[in-house]
Amino acid sequence: MYFLLPSLCLDITWEVRANSGQFHRQLQRKSFLFFQWGRYADNTMRSHKYTLLNFLPYTLYEQFQRFANFFFLLIVVMQCVPAIATIPWYITVFPLLLVLSVRALKDLVSDQGRRRSDKQINSRSCDLLTSGGFQTVQWRNVCVGDVLRIHKDQIIPADLLLLYSTEPHSLCYVETADIDGETNLKFRQALASTHTTLASGSLEQSLSSFNGIVFCEEPNSHLYSFRGELRWQEQTQRLDTEHILLRGTVLRNTDLAYGLTIYAGADTKIMKNCGKVIVKTTQVERILNRVVLGIMVFVLLVDLLLAVGSGVFELQVSPHVEVLAALGGDSSAAYRAFLTFWGYIILLSPAIPMSMYITFEVIKVIQCFFINWDLQMYHADNNKPAHARTTTLNEELGQVGHLLSDKTGTLTQNRLLFRQCCIAGHVYGHTQNNHPLEPLPHPTVSISQPLDLSWNRFSCGGLQFWDQRLVERLVKERCPQSREFFTALALCHTVMTQWKEGAPHYQAASPDEEALVGAARELGWVFLSRTRDSLTVSQLGHTYQYQLLMLVDFTSQRRRMSVLVREPGGDLKLYCKGADIVILERLQKDCPHRESSERALDLFAQGCLRTLCVAVRCVSEAQWGAWRQALEACQALEACQAEAPGREARLEELHNCMEQELTLLGVTAIEDRLQDGVPETIATLKQAGIKVWVLTGDKTETAVNVGYACSLMDPDSSLLQGDQLRQLLQSSDPDVRIHQNKKSEIWSTDKKMLGDNTTIVINGLELAELLAVPEWGSRFVALANQCQSVLCCRVTPGQKAEVVQLVRRHTSSVTLAIGDGANDVNMIKTSHVGVGLYGVEGSQAVQNADFALAQFRFLGRLLLVHGHWSNQRVCLFLRVFLFKTTSFALVHVWYSFFSGFSSQSVYESWFISLYTVMYTSMPVQCLAIFEQDVSAEGCVRWPEVYQKGRRMEHFGPRALAGTLLYSLYSSLVLCLLPLGVFQHLALDLQTLAVTIGTAAMFTATAEVVIETKYWTKYNLAAVILSLFLYFLSTLILHSPRLHSISPKHYIFPGVSINAFGEPVVWLTVLLTTCAAILPSMAMQAFNVVLTRSNTHRIHSQRNSELSRVNGTPFHRGAARRRSSYAVSQGKGFGRLITSGAGLRTAAAPRQSTPHPAGTDSIKEHHLPHPAGTDSIKEHHLPHPAGTDSIKAHHLPGNAHGEGSDRL
Repeated sequence: MYFLLPSLCLDITWEVRANSGQFHRQLQRKSFLFFQWGRYADNTMRSHKYTLLNFLPYTLYEQFQRFANFFFLLIVVMQCVPAIATIPWYITVFPLLLVLSVRALKDLVSDQGRRRSDKQINSRSCDLLTSGGFQTVQWRNVCVGDVLRIHKDQIIPADLLLLYSTEPHSLCYVETADIDGETNLKFRQALASTHTTLASGSLEQSLSSFNGIVFCEEPNSHLYSFRGELRWQEQTQRLDTEHILLRGTVLRNTDLAYGLTIYAGADTKIMKNCGKVIVKTTQVERILNRVVLGIMVFVLLVDLLLAVGSGVFELQVSPHVEVLAALGGDSSAAYRAFLTFWGYIILLSPAIPMSMYITFEVIKVIQCFFINWDLQMYHADNNKPAHARTTTLNEELGQVGHLLSDKTGTLTQNRLLFRQCCIAGHVYGHTQNNHPLEPLPHPTVSISQPLDLSWNRFSCGGLQFWDQRLVERLVKERCPQSREFFTALALCHTVMTQWKEGAPHYQAASPDEEALVGAARELGWVFLSRTRDSLTVSQLGHTYQYQLLMLVDFTSQRRRMSVLVREPGGDLKLYCKGADIVILERLQKDCPHRESSERALDLFAQGCLRTLCVAVRCVSEAQWGAWRQALEACQALEACQAEAPGREARLEELHNCMEQELTLLGVTAIEDRLQDGVPETIATLKQAGIKVWVLTGDKTETAVNVGYACSLMDPDSSLLQGDQLRQLLQSSDPDVRIHQNKKSEIWSTDKKMLGDNTTIVINGLELAELLAVPEWGSRFVALANQCQSVLCCRVTPGQKAEVVQLVRRHTSSVTLAIGDGANDVNMIKTSHVGVGLYGVEGSQAVQNADFALAQFRFLGRLLLVHGHWSNQRVCLFLRVFLFKTTSFALVHVWYSFFSGFSSQSVYESWFISLYTVMYTSMPVQCLAIFEQDVSAEGCVRWPEVYQKGRRMEHFGPRALAGTLLYSLYSSLVLCLLPLGVFQHLALDLQTLAVTIGTAAMFTATAEVVIETKYWTKYNLAAVILSLFLYFLSTLILHSPRLHSISPKHYIFPGVSINAFGEPVVWLTVLLTTCAAILPSMAMQAFNVVLTRSNTHRIHSQRNSELSRVNGTPFHRGAARRRSSYAVSQGKGFGRLITSGAGLRTAAAPRQSTPHPAGTDSIKEHHLPHPAGTDSIKEHHLPHPAGTDSIKAHHLPGNAHGEGSDRL
């Protein structure tokens, strides 16, 4: 039923006219440089940043945000003024151009990758309705108002209003895995009016003449809501999310669908959730910019003081010295001081390490190559290596404090597997991670023995269930309970069938249902088809038709579903499946096999399997007659809106009455298959001090199950959610702490106890309310930092990004977001570091990420090995570089007191130019490329070492202050020691310059040698080659031949030959070098003797200790049941089945050649009776989603009641 609504009732201003492309193209949005105008966006994907017109201004704007680049631009300008130029202009301009060019080229290459991805998406094809019928066009040519035809398994190119589909009643099914991460199908349905009208005649003619006008809300990021109306044929009909096909979803199980484009391109909901391109800088780089700014201010102050000293010298000393008075000319002391100020700015400019940025970029590129070349992060199955898509964030990998991860496709494989079951007290099946309580039935049985399913012509393969004994009991009819169990699995569901290559394939509203019905099919109970009132099932080759009398669908409140069927023999049976605590309390008294089934539930829980109980009830005709009368009475109330609440309550009471006195058939155990190595990786990252948050669009119960399975939470973890969380957020205590009183089991605010074993669980509605109150946001993050982990469920892509922003806003921690789908793009862009996984639903996450991986397990090596190494290398490189440049440049400050503050250089100009480029560059580069404090195996084995980067031990205020004070001391030694020695020697000023320069070069090289802990042949070669190049170039530049060619530029003819021949020069150089590096050597010795860092402890451990530390990082705790039933984000198929909509009347086609049997192995377990249960201990632990003692409450406004179940 559709209601006529006046447009004024809705805040809707977005107008879409069907088949009016000219109208919309006139108002299409256009842009030039940074300006945009127009209303409707085109359908072109633009994730790249640069264009031909904005590349140069954009990159220059980014480059000159660095203080050093801007400062050296001013230096180049000043060096062009002869009156103040103390060193040649080319010494600065060429390095500056090189820095800008290298960074710009690197950014351009990275942007080209995004441009290629955009081109690939924009070039996808779709069918567009034109005056000549449907034509194939590219996505980029789609405009608002166009009518599109979508084929089965095709990606929706824009947000469409569904007009018609080839399914009955214009139903269609879409997969939204690339939006919300869920692989189960959602249904969409066209308006009855458009379906009836378009189906009555020629479809293309009807679509061409369709002139409806849609008024809806402006483009927004709300994926799960839509408000609008369709005005057509003098009627106004209401539109909601059930009528909308979103861009990025995939059409499934529907041959053709036709839709009207509502939003295109940047206006689509998925693109509104993707966020903007953000320029990311690392924490180390931001600190470096502040350090460089501080050095710049310090140099300017020193320049000012030296200029004042020059003015005083010119005023007080120069007039009394004849030579100085003659050199001063007619200039005043103030004017000479003014020129000296600018001269000292140029002379001391090497203290601001511009050449460091060149080396910085080169080192980061090489570190990216190391990541790309790491074979241990290569995944052979999809031929995907690790890929560093940016070269600016390497060291940030070593400082991550918060990891925010998607679940579906990131932690899991998007597939559920039927692993084990318990029928009549017998446990069947075997998991690859065999539990100690699961002995093999026979020592001679091989667990790799193939499961023989050759007798089943409907088998499609892929069943990973190992137990041939169950098959034998089913085929030979040895166990009636087993046959009844699989009959229940084949009947109690809402699955739709689709026939492919002679075999039924299933489309389900939940992945659990698909796994259970698929397992029943492989074992001989094949669901063939359904109509509104019947189910057709093949049981071991014999086809039976069951009459469907009633279907009660699953909801998050009920946590169970039931079907009432009439068997071919005429008996009535009610089959029910659901969570264990719901089914067990509805069993009849003295139900057989109850205790053994409960022990099986505990056993499955220890294997982190998701469990469901299956039960049956025999119903008499009299009972069914009474129930039917009650159902008809409830249906009579449906037309009366005022009685709707009472009707729902009466229906729930009736269903509860029917689902009583059940007989337990068995228990299923499903594995929500994790990717390889996920539990170990998360456990290791938690040991490294990284807080792990999981953000998912799945329901709470499903996410909690995965959280336990992947070691996000310990088996004995307590869940903090609902009103318990609200109580802490509303607490007046500004420094609230988490503590659970064991007696009252009520959460309180105790400042002494931390919630290290607590996990916060919050859903999307609660998160929206939390984000609306700023005080709650800061308090939530403070509580989360005390907890073990955080689990955010039912969150939209936009909320994922808001959670990242929340962490960034209220902590100084570096955030890393990882995901695999388009729904994770906004989160990846918002975080400090974004990691994309190569998923099966496109590559948008990878294209927008900073790093790309094939598997989640590779994240551990990326952070703990490459992240730790990159952070240590970069920080060490920056400190050594700051030391060598500032100690080198500040010599001029001390020398000014002996040169009359004349801004005279103590070094030769060529030495200034080549000091950082040639003489001292290679050793420090090798240090930054190859240095290791711990081996790769050690980084993974001892994840605590990673915390050194998080604590900024390598580049914190203390380390930087020590480096700068050390350089100040060294500059003083480099100046005063040679001056003191040369004071009483008959050696000239140029020999002094060579001596100080050689000592400065030796000091910088010696500092690199001291800091190097991991020596390679390249480090040794770099040191030797640097020394060789220094002496060779010095001899060449001081040759008399070059002086005769250009006396102005080569003013040290023959000086080095004479200086190197003087023993006193060598003694002075060695004495100065030793004195200059004395503090560094003393600190190294004190660190070894007086302290024991994590690294030193590692290197000093004995072999026995190493083997003990090398144990597995996580352990299996006590058993805990995790019953669950994953449902989709939207509605299930129950309403469609009972109404008959979308169900075809054709019978299932006849099948032909069976598929080969799968390969499985044998395993059976018979649980002991209560008298023999010493080896299986029962633990009365709280359920993951809550306990009897911790009552879960949901926040107001949660219409679906997520998190409100008492589990």
